[in-house]
Amino acid sequence: MAAAGGGLGGMELQETVKQALTALYHHPDDAVRVQADRWLQHFQRTLDAWQLDFVDLGFGVGLTMDMFCGSLIRPCIGHSGPEFDPECFGSPLGKAVSRRMAALRCWFKGLGLIHNLFLDWASSFMIVAFFELGRKSDRIEQENVADNLLHDAGSNFETLVFCSQTLRSKVQRDFEELPSEAFRPLRDSLNRLLKKFDKGPPKVRTQISLAVAALAVHVPVEDWGNGGIIQWLREEMNSNLECVPGFLELLKVLPEEIFNYRIAARPDRRRQFEKELTSSMEVAFGILTACLNADELKEQVLEAFASWLRLRSGISASLLASHPLVLTALSSLNSELLSEAAINVTSELIHCSVVGSLSDASAQMPLIQVIVPRVMSLKPLLKDPSKDEEDVKAIARLFADMGDSYVKLIATGSQESMMIVHALLEVASHQEFDIASMTFNFWHSLQIYLMEREINQSFGEDVAIEAERNRRLQIFRPSFESLVSLVSFRVQYPQDYQELSGEDMKDFKQTRYAVADVLVDAALVLGGEAILKILYMKLAEAVASSGNNELTECPRVEAALYCIKAMPDFVSTTEAEVLPQVMMLLPKLPHQPQLLQTVCFTIGAYSKWLDASPSGLSMLPSLVDILMSGMSISEDTAAAAALAFRHICDDCRKKLCGSLDGLFHIYHRAVHVEGAFRVSAEDSLHLVEALSMVITELPPDQAKKALEALCLPVVTPLQEVINQGPVILGQKGARELTVHIDRLAYIFRYVNHPEAVADAIQRLWPIFKAIFDVRAWDMRTMESLCKACKYAVRTSGRYMGVTIGAMLGEIQGLYQQHQQPCFLYLSSEVIKIFGSDPSCSEYLRNLIVALFSRTTCLLTSIQDFTARPDVADDCFLLASRCIRYCPHILIPSPVFPALVDCAICGITVQHREASNSILSFLSDVFDSPDSLQFHPIRDSIIVPRGPTITRILIASLTGALPSSRFETVTYALGALVRTYGVQALQWAKEAVSLIPSSAVKEAETMRFLQALSDAASGVNLNTLMAPIEELSDVCRRNRTVQEIVQGALRPLELNMVH
Repeated sequence: MAAAGGGLGGMELQETVKQALTALYHHPDDAVRVQADRWLQHFQRTLDAWQLDFVDLGFGVGLTMDMFCGSLIRPCIGHSGPEFDPECFGSPLGKAVSRRMAALRCWFKGLGLIHNLFLDWASSFMIVAFFELGRKSDRIEQENVADNLLHDAGSNFETLVFCSQTLRSKVQRDFEELPSEAFRPLRDSLNRLLKKFDKGPPKVRTQISLAVAALAVHVPVEDWGNGGIIQWLREEMNSNLECVPGFLELLKVLPEEIFNYRIAARPDRRRQFEKELTSSMEVAFGILTACLNADELKEQVLEAFASWLRLRSGISASLLASHPLVLTALSSLNSELLSEAAINVTSELIHCSVVGSLSDASAQMPLIQVIVPRVMSLKPLLKDPSKDEEDVKAIARLFADMGDSYVKLIATGSQESMMIVHALLEVASHQEFDIASMTFNFWHSLQIYLMEREINQSFGEDVAIEAERNRRLQIFRPSFESLVSLVSFRVQYPQDYQELSGEDMKDFKQTRYAVADVLVDAALVLGGEAILKILYMKLAEAVASSGNNELTECPRVEAALYCIKAMPDFVSTTEAEVLPQVMMLLPKLPHQPQLLQTVCFTIGAYSKWLDASPSGLSMLPSLVDILMSGMSISEDTAAAAALAFRHICDDCRKKLCGSLDGLFHIYHRAVHVEGAFRVSAEDSLHLVEALSMVITELPPDQAKKALEALCLPVVTPLQEVINQGPVILGQKGARELTVHIDRLAYIFRYVNHPEAVADAIQRLWPIFKAIFDVRAWDMRTMESLCKACKYAVRTSGRYMGVTIGAMLGEIQGLYQQHQQPCFLYLSSEVIKIFGSDPSCSEYLRNLIVALFSRTTCLLTSIQDFTARPDVADDCFLLASRCIRYCPHILIPSPVFPALVDCAICGITVQHREASNSILSFLSDVFDSPDSLQFHPIRDSIIVPRGPTITRILIASLTGALPSSRFETVTYALGALVRTYGVQALQWAKEAVSLIPSSAVKEAETMRFLQALSDAASGVNLNTLMAPIEELSDVCRRNRTVQEIVQGALRPLELNMVH
């Protein structure tokens, strides 16, 4: 498909757009649809889109020659008619524009169009297209562009929708580029179009309404005229009663567009627009009230009313309580035709009357007293079989909204509030989880208000506070007990769970997590033991009802056990009534996979109780047998059993020190390939960790021997591979090596015997070195090996002895040839442990100079950073650690200036982690209070580069980096101005002065510079974010502005001359 608009005549282009739309909606080939979609998206950003939209929407040229030339040309040249001399054209666009205007005159002449036959739409298009032509002169030469402006009665629905969407996006994004005199003709043309499509396709009418709303966001009240858009809209509706439905849609979308950030409006203009609408609320409500007299408009009126209520300000609760719109909405809740719109209004009214504190309640009470009885009257409909699920969901939403908004009132426990609580319990009992779960946030909020001491400070002294809290807890206790019973059954596996799709299974798991959270809220109110008794009764009932047919009741048993599993943090380790019965019951349960998995999880969840319970030690053998069974059944049960085994060994480690032989037996079965267990390599790490934690409790001499035994089944296969020679070692798949190396990493991490681990790594170093030497090219193996070395260094610390020197020498040499990022992060761990040790300074200096020298040679352009972001990330993480732990080594080193230059070069890399590491390094360089004696050296490097650093940081704030990096960039800029004060402020002033005034206003620039000045004076940067963020938003408001700003700041130019 040809490039959008490139080389096509007007009619041909028009037909191409139609063909692309047809392909997008109807072509059977996905590739063709994707190509058409891309072409159309590109087309929407061209000049031709402005021209074509109005034509395909059903209009010819709508601006008379007198209007066009008179309003746009005559003021510039003092000419009374369309004929003019290009040489005396007085526009700021100069001769180039005058030539385009001459061509435009010939274009009109060639069309032979009679002035007063021009139709409405093209007036808007011609204004916009003309100024687009001023920027894109190559467009004017397209032969048949004029044809695109001709009336096209054959436009189909897809074409109308596409063109209206394009028009809307153009007004949203590009309106600012037009001169002020273009506004009124454009507004009037859009108005006529809105009237034309009043009875047309709703999608088209909506897009046109959004275009008008976007125009209102851009244009202040004083420029709009007629007292602003709401007053203007009222006059238009009064003058065009037949078009009221279309205008109502515009009235509805206006408040919705306040926070539509696709509209390229400045933040201050957006805030002003919100104020304009807020101040016009009574007028808007008056318009809507007047429309209530027409029954056919009521639904539209209510939807528009709901939209305006989302502004949440501008009218008091007492006025709303008696407002005709409110009364109409509430009285329409049972209406078959209007219920959806009425529910939307009521929901917004509830949100408007939210009670922030009990002192606010009196102000909101008039509206609350009107809303609550009306909503409560809908309670019987929750169980009305004639209502479909969507109707019930809408009604349930109102009860949930009341609970969320009035929770502080409800928490008082008054009789009226308990009626709402009982209604919410009824919602929670609904069989559809999507409906029942609407109440879950309320129960969480209620729990907070019942339990948090700070919230009840208004009751005075501690005794009164505690008495009031106990009173409330007693009131709500039955409700939370009912809630436990209502939600616990929802975690039960469905009968057809094996046939569930992956997505359905994911949803089911999310349901279980949500129920567990509700049980936690209930436990905080009732106490864990109380919940445990309720759940154990359900477990016992399920087990008793199973009889001889155990498998039929497994889902019920599993569900009760799953809920019990969620309670360990709320059950005392001294609990002696229920948990012993639960633990004695577990060995008797069948080994059905889902049930066995939950049994294993439950054992692990109560590992602390098992350690503290007097009977815990006697229970452990039978419970460990269950875990061993779990490891043998399936991968899922094995995963649960391995995790539970880790928890048991962690919390019961002292009790298990005498059972090492049995633990090693389990360990060997899990790590050997030919073992009977179905534990995956990843899950086997839980067992490695488990044994490591038990070994930590042994005396040093026993720990050393146990550590050797723990390493043996891991080291043996590695040694066997190495013994086969370097060729075989090099040919092995990474997975064959890393599965063992990862286990060693866990051993070094969790065996907390520094000397024993140091001795182990010294004995194993020949194996590690052999793998380093042969597999240095293999990133996955190197990452695994460096991770093992990192944990060995972290655990052993200064006991590493000669091994650390050999390790540093190895990675220092290998990095010159194989720039593996993991060599850098291993060095980072070494710096953390040994950076402050004077005896290691020479080793570390040689290390970092070698690593940084090689890295800075690798990363010399932004393209290099983009190609190797992992190297950049780990390089500057290492550099930051050097600044913190050994600035005396890094800052005076010959590599430091090159490292700073490298960081400056890579600031704008798009990779998130790499960019953050670079910015954090620069922040650490600026904010390095622990290296005062090296500040002169630092300053001699930073100050000459200060203007460049500042310019690139401001460019990053304003579009060179994604807005998600805003805080990191701002922190770096703040650190710079804190350290260099007036000097840095001057750098910032020079940088922002490069940005054209068309992109950023002087006031916006001054607010930004003032914020930096305040930061330099010591004001907390977090309090200064608003003006900095405003500059960022202003410069990102559309693509054109962003390109202008970046073109001015040129962040990729490191040696730019201002």
